[in-house]
Amino acid sequence: MKICVVGCGALGSYYGAKLCRAGREVHFLLRSDYDVVRRRGVRVHSVEGDFRAHPRCARAPEEIGICDVVLIGLKTTANDQFPRLLPPLVGPNTAIVTLQNGLGNEAPLAALFGAEKILGGLCFVCLNRIEPGLVQHLAHGTIVMGEYRRWPEPRTHDLASMFRHAGVPCKVTDNLERAHWEKLVWNIPFNGLGVAGAAGYEALTASPSVLGRPRPLAPCLPTDKLLGDQRWERLVRELMLEVIAAANSLELKIPESTAEEQISRTRTMGAYKASTLIDFERGQPLELESMFLEPLRQARAAKVPTPRLAALCAVLEKLNPV
Repeated sequence: MKICVVGCGALGSYYGAKLCRAGREVHFLLRSDYDVVRRRGVRVHSVEGDFRAHPRCARAPEEIGICDVVLIGLKTTANDQFPRLLPPLVGPNTAIVTLQNGLGNEAPLAALFGAEKILGGLCFVCLNRIEPGLVQHLAHGTIVMGEYRRWPEPRTHDLASMFRHAGVPCKVTDNLERAHWEKLVWNIPFNGLGVAGAAGYEALTASPSVLGRPRPLAPCLPTDKLLGDQRWERLVRELMLEVIAAANSLELKIPESTAEEQISRTRTMGAYKASTLIDFERGQPLELESMFLEPLRQARAAKVPTPRLAALCAVLEKLNPV
């Protein structure tokens, strides 16, 4: 099986390296990290044991050609690059698996290549890219995979088995949309509040006029800070319950107990900085559209009150570097 990873940041590099170590033919489509990865491979510092993998490296998709599987680890802010990067990699039988955060990433892929080629994977993992070719794996790692707007196919289970044989826990869902919302229950508060913490607690609870006032920014808040302060933990919980209510208005049946379960698991992560915090600190654009604004639009369309989510989106739009 020929596999290409498009978007070789922390996520793509980690899962691509695991598959490569398991003996799969893995190609990395690289830009800035090309020279380092070609020379030294991908190094993973992991709580499960450090390792190094040597994927095949390319600067352009035409160098790789048609693949059996394309794994997309791009930030959603780069989705406009799909028409340029993906066509040389996709043939009649290619499976395209987007591992991206948020809602709405499968639809443009389906428009380009047909819905029957598209799968989504939700990655429940704590990762950071430390430097070119070096990923730090802090905790977890499960992928939940499903077909776009279809029941699982035999290939869905084959791909899940491929990941499991590479040491990656992988489950198959019969409802990809529900899985997306289940992950948003965690992503929205811990990515969003982590960044919004730079503007201060008052910015999330004050009148809209306060949001426009210039003020010095504080550091972003990792998970331990959000759960170590009663005010922030209350906002985490309120956001989670709003997301669950929005999902359930779409008949996705996520129990409210999911909020407490995710909070409990997050306490074991320590001082983890979610990916959006790192993007913000580097001055990179935030993944606002898929992770925050589209869920808010769907909640409003369903007439579900989401005052905390709306306030969070307003703060993040003002903080977004672009």
